[in-house]
Amino acid sequence: MRALALDVGSKTIGVAVSDSGGAMAHAREVLRRAGHQADAVTVCARARELEAEVIVVGLPLELDGSEGHRARLVGRFITVLRATITEQGLGLGLETWDERYSTSAAERTMIEADVSRAKRKRSIDAVAAQFILQGWLDARPENRERAR
Repeated sequence: MRALALDVGSKTIGVAVSDSGGAMAHAREVLRRAGHQADAVTVCARARELEAEVIVVGLPLELDGSEGHRARLVGRFITVLRATITEQGLGLGLETWDERYSTSAAERTMIEADVSRAKRKRSIDAVAAQFILQGWLDARPENRERAR
């Protein structure tokens, strides 16, 4: 089962995709934001191209787990994305995943790998989406069973 993950920011959307077996996440690309509707159409096109069955959207919760301003903004995008999936008859699943610390984990990993500041800036959102997706994949019961 292939999954697509999104790290939705105000200016960009980081995209990651899993392998076809649904075990490993890979950073894919960073999309420039063009408005909720245009972004939803672009995401749906990527999901079709990559033969994804589910889209996982990182939800930027507050440290105490509550939904703050950023999570509400992402929630508005999710509403538009869900409507676009339905309108296009894609039959994609749509789930959210707690994305707290995904960007800082991505940043640390890229620094440890000695990625230049310029390259980090260009790809940090895709790597954050990779962390979101890997967390979601690792939490799936079939992957926990496989790991034993």
